[in-house]
Amino acid sequence: MSLRVWAMGFAAVLLAASPLPAETAPWPASPPVTLSAPAPAVEHPFFLDDVYIYPQLGPREDSQVNNGGAHFDFDLRYLSNYIYRGVDQTTLGHDPENSLQFEGKASFDLGNWPHPFIGLFVNVFNEDPVSRFEEVRPFAGLEWTLKPFTFAGGFNAYIYPNRKPQDTQDVWAKLTINDALIVRSRHPFLSPYIYAAYDVALYHGFYFESGIKHDFEFDDFGVILTPFADVAYVLQQPYFTPPGGHTDSGFQHYDIGMTGSLSLNNLFKTSRRNGEWSVVGYLYYTDGITNHLRADTLIWGGVGLRFSY
Repeated sequence: MSLRVWAMGFAAVLLAASPLPAETAPWPASPPVTLSAPAPAVEHPFFLDDVYIYPQLGPREDSQVNNGGAHFDFDLRYLSNYIYRGVDQTTLGHDPENSLQFEGKASFDLGNWPHPFIGLFVNVFNEDPVSRFEEVRPFAGLEWTLKPFTFAGGFNAYIYPNRKPQDTQDVWAKLTINDALIVRSRHPFLSPYIYAAYDVALYHGFYFESGIKHDFEFDDFGVILTPFADVAYVLQQPYFTPPGGHTDSGFQHYDIGMTGSLSLNNLFKTSRRNGEWSVVGYLYYTDGITNHLRADTLIWGGVGLRFSY
């Protein structure tokens, strides 16, 4: 029998054989593939163009703050002394008197433009025989942040009621560096600054100051502790020349100290929506550097109440 006859016979046997049942097939049976219309889109309130939109939750009531364009700060302080630029400002002939101070400031957020501010400082000596309002100091200026720098400048008017010959004014500028980028931190580490003021009315001299500070924040308790240090240099500034002296330039004084604040909103679990209240403590040590320049040496401080909105 030829090979061709064998092949034809084998093919006939295969065609005659019955197919295997599905349950005995060596592979799973697959349903036939058919084309159908796409399933209709399901409406879902939190989907938009296949992107999940999380429900928008407002800020917690106890964390809401003033996010508007105007901000206000007010400080009420009671201090053992009033030291300004290293000099005790007490005008009385006897021992320095305790000082009651008021300071208010309003600042306005203009977005990318410099932010203007205005304010008023008042120092009160109850036992002053000439005027209880020993000093009234209105001030105004601009502040502009271009990270990591903050530039500020302004004008101070020193008014001494019933002591008009002492009145004067100065212009000032300040540069503060946000060193968080340098130390790779969320918050500034030392916040170094340089400050310069020029008396434009009475003394026509320069005052320079440089300093550092750091905020230790204890959020669970609403406490911030801020140690600081600064040093001052004067140039051709006769205000710092003591009676009978001739030196008007040189390193004049330094300060070291600490302030601490306790948030009353945190303490009493109240909302910051209508502003934040804090109790503030002050502790300073001031000392002169050059004996030929006017400066005082003493430890001083006090307590205060601060409101920010």
